Amino acid sequence: MDSSFDDPDYDYAASIAGRAMRSMAEQRIAPTPANFAVWFQYFAGSHDDLRNAIDLLIDHNRPFDARTNQDLFETYVAPQASAAAVDTSERLQALMGAAKEFLTTAIADNHSQMQVISEVADQGKAGVDPKLLVAQLMNELARAATRATRLEAGFAEKTRELDVIRDSLSRSEQRARTDMLTGLANRRALDEFLRKAQTTAEWGEPLSVLMLDIDYFKAFNDNFGHGVGDQVLRLMAKVLREKVREQDLPARYGGEELIAVLPDADLGACAELAERIRRAIAECTITRRSTGEILPNISVSIGVAQYRTGEAITDLIERCDRALYLAKSGGRNRVVTEVDLERAGAAG
Repeated sequence: MDSSFDDPDYDYAASIAGRAMRSMAEQRIAPTPANFAVWFQYFAGSHDDLRNAIDLLIDHNRPFDARTNQDLFETYVAPQASAAAVDTSERLQALMGAAKEFLTTAIADNHSQMQVISEVADQGKAGVDPKLLVAQLMNELARAATRATRLEAGFAEKTRELDVIRDSLSRSEQRARTDMLTGLANRRALDEFLRKAQTTAEWGEPLSVLMLDIDYFKAFNDNFGHGVGDQVLRLMAKVLREKVREQDLPARYGGEELIAVLPDADLGACAELAERIRRAIAECTITRRSTGEILPNISVSIGVAQYRTGEAITDLIERCDRALYLAKSGGRNRVVTEVDLERAGAAG
């Protein structure tokens, strides 16, 4: 994902900056550099995924709290290049230089060996004692074998370094796709997974989504502190990860909302899974680590929706989100599907 944008002229940049600051003030967003970068890019129109994410939050009157702002920055704006990436690049450059040296040495050795063999052949034609010729050849072969052994050891060492770099890059990529608090996939990984799943769904395979939100989580945070709230979020993530199938993607959607994408699962199957998740969370016992205090039980409300051929993924998420909020307005600690949503709409 390229989070960069062209350097605009002064007047245009000032206009964008002004709009960004006004919107941040309206949303009560702290004017930090990271938050400003998010909203500048939003109004600059340089990032469609960021614009869609913010528009969805605004449409549903979601608060731009510190955690949501951090998620937006880390997912859509934070540059992927880091000190680790720079270090990796430098190490690769060093390895390529070493490989070039090895090859140059190998070519020079090959030329040297060919020259010696040619000289021995000429001496043979001149009638030099065969024993001396054999001795010369044996000495050259021994030297060649020694040089080849050193080259092989050098190549083996550099190969091991390349393996380390490859593993480091793999871990860096994984971190870039992972929410650091919950260990679930982040919005970047979620968006990529949804795009691929949508392609398969267009071929006729079902695709469903469930979204869960912790009930009364703000009050819980206010009463017990954000540290305990983070502990609860990690517990919710653990339950979600354990309940979904291997081919599903559990992810953190934002704030205290978690989401799971279920390829090859229809609405009924997804609703059944959502109910198992709801029950499992309701049965969890949460202990405050610092004191051993048993905290009040936590419950979640869950919305469920199934993809409709030809629709935008944002429509699927929006429908699932509306089902979630119907679950909350209907008493919380329950699962509501898009069918229930339609019934409520018809009745209303």
